[in-house]
Amino acid sequence: MKKLSEELLSSYVCGNMQVLRHHIYEYQKGLRHLILHTSTSELEKEITELLEKKNVSYHIQKASDKKINVFFGNKRCISVLKKMGNKSLSDYTPEEDFILGIMLGYDRIQQCDRYLKRKSKTKMFGVYFTCDHQHIPADLPV
Repeated sequence: MKKLSEELLSSYVCGNMQVLRHHIYEYQKGLRHLILHTSTSELEKEITELLEKKNVSYHIQKASDKKINVFFGNKRCISVLKKMGNKSLSDYTPEEDFILGIMLGYDRIQQCDRYLKRKSKTKMFGVYFTCDHQHIPADLPV
């Protein structure tokens, strides 16, 4: 059973790095300006070494205890991302989420729909509440 687990892990690592190399290829060919690659934190060193070897700008954010989000691509895109801060993607404002989606090359109309949906919700106490376009007092007790 241990051998099977080691084989599965090896297969995952190999597959993850193949996807990363393909993303790097797409960036180098100009198909994308910014890429988001999610991986295990155990591969962070290998990933950063590869990106540095290829002279590709990157920014890494912790996604969970065992996962990382690796953003890489054009230096200006990475600079914009860094200005947004090192926070969880779920904590992005609707505007930050929209900007990131556009930079990642997501469909513009779908990003507009996503922005409008997120903007119609108000985040209080870490939870989003849907608004019916009514005024919500900003001085609600915390």
